[in-house]
Amino acid sequence: MWEQENRCSDGSRSNDLLGDLERYVNPGRARVYRLMGMTNIECRGEGSRVFDEEGNEFIDLCAGYAVLNMGHRHPTVVGAVSEQLQHMGLATKTMLSRPEVELARELAELTPGDLQRSFLCASGAEAVEVALKVARMFTEREGVVAAEGGFHGKTLGALSATSKGMYRDAFGPLLPGFTHVPYNDLDALEEAVDENTAAVIVEAIQGESGVVIPDADYLPGVRRICDDSGALLVLDEVQTGLGRTGENFACEHSGVVPDIMTLAKSLGGGVIPLGAAIVRPDIFQIFDENPWIHSSTTGGNPVAASAGLAALRVLQEEDLARQARDKGGWALQYLQDMAEEFPEVLSHVDGRGLLIGLHFENPSGGIMVLTELFQRGVLVVPSLMNWTVMRIAPPLNIPDEDLRAGLELVRDVVADVAPQLRDM
Repeated sequence: MWEQENRCSDGSRSNDLLGDLERYVNPGRARVYRLMGMTNIECRGEGSRVFDEEGNEFIDLCAGYAVLNMGHRHPTVVGAVSEQLQHMGLATKTMLSRPEVELARELAELTPGDLQRSFLCASGAEAVEVALKVARMFTEREGVVAAEGGFHGKTLGALSATSKGMYRDAFGPLLPGFTHVPYNDLDALEEAVDENTAAVIVEAIQGESGVVIPDADYLPGVRRICDDSGALLVLDEVQTGLGRTGENFACEHSGVVPDIMTLAKSLGGGVIPLGAAIVRPDIFQIFDENPWIHSSTTGGNPVAASAGLAALRVLQEEDLARQARDKGGWALQYLQDMAEEFPEVLSHVDGRGLLIGLHFENPSGGIMVLTELFQRGVLVVPSLMNWTVMRIAPPLNIPDEDLRAGLELVRDVVADVAPQLRDM
């Protein structure tokens, strides 16, 4: 009979686990971990710290690609999930579910403008799928205009909106009707949108392309183009939502209200996968005739919805948007000063709130820094659409001393690799 092993063992089976990852999960990942010397087995997370099975401690400056806005195992979220599990895990789908409805109501109250009805699911990609389907059904049009450098997920519809060839080319032909134009280029967008355009889908700030912040007039211009053409505006806030950029939602920096907003990542409080597409009520009326025209068996389940409710409570009670704004202000200045000190390593640093991108002159620089930071106990991540950019996106409630210590180690590593990069 199978016996579960101690999840926080002494680490003696690291090589065995890596071999099993190669055999049973993903050999490519195993190869990368070996190459980068990142073969530790994570064991426990607490706040802004992560511990491996050997007891090594890491400052988390990546938050699981911005999933952990509230930090690891926030007690409010863990408590809500634990409490819900005493009553019901998954729903029967034959009766009303209180957590599902309450979460949708809270999202309607928190999101800007007249966004009101939520479709709850398990991921950002699934939320994007919902948004694209709703836009096509409501407008009775086929076309979708997306931005170059945008990342919306890897399911077939979301991938059709994602622009990076390395994620798309192996799966063609993708869905018809998708056009990509340069991000932050209103003239190109206006030329691409026509009477057959169902939706324009963009990120308020491009995260996976390296924290690309558009001009102040970009999102208002996108809103105008959609209004003039009858296309719907879909804003992907999967990475930028829930306080990450210094507002509850990044679109609030420009005062723009989308027709559909997609959320995920930290919506589950860093504990349970949870996504949502929040839609204007007049657009969502397409579900009136057939409420199950699009559905998710486990979407909005009581445990995930309880985690989401707790996450929204933490967001507001701890004022995470303000924390991101305040901490991100001095963190960004520290890193920009570092870039000026080491121009041979970094071309520039940009960011908003606690979503910060370090742009390296040489792609090898980012990998060298990321790998060495891991060895010194700091976790950061690259940008999946632009490997010259390393991202810093810690939990929003990270203590100042942890953030400062992590950034000082970033500077130490950049200083150490500068002579090597200078000679490359």
